[in-house]
Amino acid sequence: MDVLSSRILVRPQDHEASIAFYRDILGLAIYYEFPGGTVFFLGQGFLEIVGSGDGGPSPAVSLWLQVRDLDAVLRELAAKGLQPDREARVEPWGLYEAWLSDPDGHKIFLVEIPSGHPLRTDLR
Repeated sequence: MDVLSSRILVRPQDHEASIAFYRDILGLAIYYEFPGGTVFFLGQGFLEIVGSGDGGPSPAVSLWLQVRDLDAVLRELAAKGLQPDREARVEPWGLYEAWLSDPDGHKIFLVEIPSGHPLRTDLR
């Protein structure tokens, strides 16, 4: 299989609340919009908020978003009124993580890879 592009699709219960959360609170840039959907840049992939659903979040699915400076991100989110579900801490596997939820309850893991960690390839 030769994957050329990828995206995660979310069918939120409240479409407008989810768009506002990802656009205005998390500050994700919009890749493009179409009738009934918005696609956000998500690092090397995309997040598409499309249509609406009523199934709610699956505990088996979550977003893992690597950021350069987790403390700075959390300060930005706090200024917008968003507090994490779980404050940042270093996990036993060495990653610095905080947890959030979107308006539908989808889990979002904000992750900073500390210098010296084996996953760290960008030394900035």
